[in-house]
Amino acid sequence: MKKLVLFDGNSLAYRAFFALPLLNNDKGVYTNAVYGFAMMLTNVMKKEQPTHVMVAFDAGKTTFRHAQYQDYKGGRSKTPSELGEQFPFIKELLEAYQVKHYQLPNYEADDIIGTLAQQAERDGFDEVLIITGDRDLTQLASDKITVNITKKGITEVEANTPASLREKYDLTPQQIIDLKGLMGDSSDNIPGVKGVGEKTALKLLHQYDTVENVLAHIDDVSGKKLKENLTTYREDAIMSKALVTIKVDTPIEITLDEIAYSGYEPNDVIPTLRELGFKALLEKELGDQPEAKKEPLATLVVETVSDIPVEQLTTGMAVYAETKTDNYLASACLGWSFYNGETVYYMSHEAVLASIAVTQFLTDASLSKKVYDAKRVVALLSRDGVAVKGITFDLMLGSYLLDPSFAITDFASVARLHSYEAIESDEAIYGKGAKWALPETAIVAQHLGRKAYAIAALEEAVRIALTNNEQLDLLTELELPLSLVLAQMEVQGVVVDTQALEKMKTDLQGRLDTLVADIHAAAGEPFNVNSPKQLGVVLFETLQLPVIKKTKTGYSTSVDVLEQLKDQHPIIELVMTYRTLVKLQSTYIEGLLKVTDQQTQKVHTRFNQTLTQTGRLSSVDPNLQNIPVRLEEGRRIRSVFKASQPGWKIYAADYSQIELRVLAHIAQDENLIAAFKADMDIHTKTAMDVFHVAAADVTSNMRRQAKAVNFGIVYGISDYGLSQNLGITRAEAQTFIDRYFESYPKVKSFMEDVVIETRQRGYVETILHRRRYIPEITSKNFNIRGFAERTAMNTPIQGSAADIIKEAMVLLAAELAVSNLAANLLLQVHDELIFEVAEGDLAQLDTLVKTVMANAVELDVPLKADSAFGESWYDAK
Repeated sequence: MKKLVLFDGNSLAYRAFFALPLLNNDKGVYTNAVYGFAMMLTNVMKKEQPTHVMVAFDAGKTTFRHAQYQDYKGGRSKTPSELGEQFPFIKELLEAYQVKHYQLPNYEADDIIGTLAQQAERDGFDEVLIITGDRDLTQLASDKITVNITKKGITEVEANTPASLREKYDLTPQQIIDLKGLMGDSSDNIPGVKGVGEKTALKLLHQYDTVENVLAHIDDVSGKKLKENLTTYREDAIMSKALVTIKVDTPIEITLDEIAYSGYEPNDVIPTLRELGFKALLEKELGDQPEAKKEPLATLVVETVSDIPVEQLTTGMAVYAETKTDNYLASACLGWSFYNGETVYYMSHEAVLASIAVTQFLTDASLSKKVYDAKRVVALLSRDGVAVKGITFDLMLGSYLLDPSFAITDFASVARLHSYEAIESDEAIYGKGAKWALPETAIVAQHLGRKAYAIAALEEAVRIALTNNEQLDLLTELELPLSLVLAQMEVQGVVVDTQALEKMKTDLQGRLDTLVADIHAAAGEPFNVNSPKQLGVVLFETLQLPVIKKTKTGYSTSVDVLEQLKDQHPIIELVMTYRTLVKLQSTYIEGLLKVTDQQTQKVHTRFNQTLTQTGRLSSVDPNLQNIPVRLEEGRRIRSVFKASQPGWKIYAADYSQIELRVLAHIAQDENLIAAFKADMDIHTKTAMDVFHVAAADVTSNMRRQAKAVNFGIVYGISDYGLSQNLGITRAEAQTFIDRYFESYPKVKSFMEDVVIETRQRGYVETILHRRRYIPEITSKNFNIRGFAERTAMNTPIQGSAADIIKEAMVLLAAELAVSNLAANLLLQVHDELIFEVAEGDLAQLDTLVKTVMANAVELDVPLKADSAFGESWYDAK
């Protein structure tokens, strides 16, 4: 059996782009159209099992139809750059799947599809299947050719055959051309006959069969106005029919034999799926892949001891500690290893604590220690009252600075970054998840001993590389001291008022119960609000709301669907609020209750120093940086975070518009610098420039829009992206962007120059020489290159802002250590620092914090910190 499947590439890419949210992968590359296309492709291929397959694309904006009608497709908006960037990646995906794609200058994808479909029919193919979002192609339907039109969403299709077209329109496939000739098509700017819609066109065709026959019987048509329009616009009707007629004899150079399909190799697809971040598709492909064989590693002599002689605890010793889980604040320590250049030792955690010689060595600031993950080393011993000092090198931090794009999963991954293969992965030693098991002591000692040895073996190469990059100070003067500050913060923890949290949980449950009752009343019937399937039935069958898209299990009720329906019925807003509050309840309120220490009433979050490529910190177990604050219920969660002692307050200080201040400094834009030096509200200033009004005439909405422009600019936002953010047209958004650059011309110059410079060097730098390598900036793939250019524009700004607040944290910790202030630094949340402080020291702390933050790094614009205090974190906002 021979079966041909033809995909309408442009139509399906557009459908996927607008059907899915503007997704991007972990590199920031836009992928929603690629993902939607991949889902359509793989679903169809699996279901249909074709013997021949091809994807047709439009070759350009101009075709032979433009010679017939200059304004053909003239009303269409420009393709969003976020979509345009994805077409090359769609083609790479097709090549990975071994699917041929083809385009022909001067013709559209429809014409290629029509030509191949009819050729296959003539050549005796048993079945031809066309997949498209364009109903014009239904004219190709025949006994052998089925035209599947994508419906709402990306995977559901409607099969069109001669029988279905007869049932729906009482027309033959050929008459679809006549239908469009009479009624026109606004999406393609095809005029048709003025005043003739689908209903009138169908009536005419049921009587007269074709456009030509309708025009030949104008005198017999009922209705004076209709007769006039048919007479006046007869040439438009004839031209429109010609425009929508698919050309089935295009001079294609690809043959049916060339698009024969015999499947693909998973190993060809996996790298592309991995780069795109398509986890579901990747897991499917990896499911049958054999596990790589592991070669045994050479044995290192490791002495397992209960103590180490004092004379063996030398300057420059490598020290390594390992815990059972990543959460070293709450995990058992598996042991310690030490390497002094001659001997490798392994000790249990209990033995280390019991050894006077070892603890004295660890706490002696004059004796240098080289480690992997200084924060873990310090925190582990700090839990037991041992204050580690004298750490001068951190292999993990140094490696991160050399290549922040590298995913640090365990010690072995870092070793491999430096081509050091003598370390097995932790998973290979201990297993994973439920399979985790502690091996015998000799195996643990060997594993930890290799790591201590590797720290010493790799130090010199890492130091040389950092020196060559002008980054050694970034390690020794910023990241390493910061890791010690963060360790103190993690061990210190933050008090949580669990009674208030429990009351919040009860109150929120009452609110949720009320919402459920309101939702049931709006629906007219009770149902399980937590069930997407039941909700879908209520919305789209009971209430008859328009179906946006479907999934395999029924109607989609995803966030983007509800957003499109929110003006259709009051139930939508109720459901959206309900879902938001349910997430608050489960993720944050119940989540915090689970991780709060029952004895100390504290949570101990961990700060990840080596995750982001911009240098920003993140926080886990619990994540205190992403507590939602848009709803009052979310903001009130911060009210449970309080000071640890009676009479103390929570004090918060945050940098004011730090990224825009950094932008002014880096771009050296005189107008932006002047605005900050004059202490103007920068969003009001931008609103004045964008809207051409005086300060007094700037409305709150103008300022809101200007704020979106200000922050959008630093992320390389497009007219499409800004229009989506503000709910305005793309033309208005482009006007805003153009006026911004007119007001701050050197910002535009900076953005253009940094792209050119990055293309030449392969990386960008922050003001403290933090690097981010962006090799994708020279990619031939437009999608990847576009992301890289946006990254090059933003990283120096966001990364420098991260550097500045880190510098402030190190300086503040040093000042607090030598002061008599009763205060502790508790948290860092992006541009904000949160302290607890005795009320009597509040004024002095405020002066100290603002002074240090304002002078952390010298810029050509003033740095400014705003502050507040109160009984809780909520009150300090």
